[in-house]
Amino acid sequence: MSRKKGHEQEPMQIPEPENERIEVETNPEEQPEDRASQLEKELAELKDKYLRNMAEFDNYRRRSNQEKADWIKLATQKLALEVCDVLDNFERALAQVGEEHKDDKLIKGFAMIEQQLRTVLEKENIRKIDAQGKEFDPQWHEALAHIPSEYDENVVAAVIQNGYMIHDKVLRPARVAVSSGNPNAGNDNQDIEQE
Repeated sequence: MSRKKGHEQEPMQIPEPENERIEVETNPEEQPEDRASQLEKELAELKDKYLRNMAEFDNYRRRSNQEKADWIKLATQKLALEVCDVLDNFERALAQVGEEHKDDKLIKGFAMIEQQLRTVLEKENIRKIDAQGKEFDPQWHEALAHIPSEYDENVVAAVIQNGYMIHDKVLRPARVAVSSGNPNAGNDNQDIEQE
């Protein structure tokens, strides 16, 4: 092997480590009691920092575990909404069956499938919001109309679309028609006033 002039590489030199000594500054006039109290103060500060860091880490771990648990609980939310729509359609279809067809095998099969779907959802802590005849609550209900009915004012008179809960959280609010009061009740009061 021949080396060309001008392209020779010098061997790499690694610097020797210097033996450095770390010296603690000490004041010859400082008393040992003063030095001890200063060290105790530093120790207390470091212990406080350590405890704060441990508490922050513990809070982070707890919050992280809670977020993961919430994410797992709500991971099926989109699928659950679609299954709830299917369940609603089964319920609507079965409500249209006449009394003369209730004993048909096909209708009984559909009713069993509807019940099985409801059971599967309940196992996953998904349940229907019971709204009919209840006081209107915007947390659970979405009002689409005000209608006169036999119910008192501000009571759910009709359910337009079922609402569902998942783990104590509203998955979909119930879409409802809210009663504006009994129209005949006002006429009775007018008749009494006219007499």
